[in-house]
Amino acid sequence: MAMKENLTQESILKLIYEEERPWGKFRVYPHQLASSLKIITVNPGQMLSLQYHQKRSEYWVVLDPGLEMTLGERIWQTRPGEEIFIPAGTAHRLKNIGSLPARIMELWLGSSGEDDIVRLEDVYGRVK
Repeated sequence: MAMKENLTQESILKLIYEEERPWGKFRVYPHQLASSLKIITVNPGQMLSLQYHQKRSEYWVVLDPGLEMTLGERIWQTRPGEEIFIPAGTAHRLKNIGSLPARIMELWLGSSGEDDIVRLEDVYGRVK
């Protein structure tokens, strides 16, 4: 896939594949398209900003229980192993409603940096 900017959930899903092994399986994500790969940990009772990105989409894989996801108008409790595509320009937030730290794996799809965050709401006073 040549153009990172034209990524859609469907195009990303076509690039993800899974292989069975005698011991179980593994799932391969399109890391070659990513400008960053992170593991984000959210402490109990804490939340990320309600934010969007102008230059990148994101693909999240939920690693632990206890997280509540906001994506556009939809809010739900995620489950470990759930995969979430966040298109560029879409407001999103992650909140830990559990009693233990909880993590997601985040792939940045598109060229951008930490400065590509437009905060709409933030409990830490970082909205400009």
